[in-house]
Amino acid sequence: MNIFLKRILLILSFIALGLFLYSLFVENIFASRLSPKDTVEFKLNDLKLEVFYNRPSKKDREIFGALVPFNQVWRTGANEATTFETNQKLDINGMPLPKGKYTLWTVPKDSVWTIIFNSKQYPWGVTDEMKPYWDPNYDVLNVDIPVEKLNTTVEQFTIAFDNSTDQLFLTMAWDDVKVAVPLK
Repeated sequence: MNIFLKRILLILSFIALGLFLYSLFVENIFASRLSPKDTVEFKLNDLKLEVFYNRPSKKDREIFGALVPFNQVWRTGANEATTFETNQKLDINGMPLPKGKYTLWTVPKDSVWTIIFNSKQYPWGVTDEMKPYWDPNYDVLNVDIPVEKLNTTVEQFTIAFDNSTDQLFLTMAWDDVKVAVPLK
């Protein structure tokens, strides 16, 4: 075997070993995630909206007021910070949201949630101390939305767009709770 082929095999072996070690120690690319990533999109005429988030599951746990404490900023999902992107200016509950990409944070309460659109992009949802990366100095819009109690249980945290009544809503549901943010 000539020297050129030996060098290529050696380089490919190092690359394979590197990928294996990365998978083993950093992110197991072969295992399914406990809170899988998801992206939801909404397109209508020239409007395009997109939300990227991670979907934790209930797993027989008490969610709001326990796993997700009341009156504290929540990363609105798991793992990476949830992002919301719009290609047009929106009106949210009578307040303007300029076009752009935002991180989406919430403050769950018993009867109302505060929805926060923050202009800063964060490397992760929480710090090593499990505190939200959220910096209030970058808040663009805060809006309070009433909580709807559901008769059924939503096992996996779900974000969606609802345009079924000719009114557009960004909905978030988990456990027996749903909030619907009106978008115009």
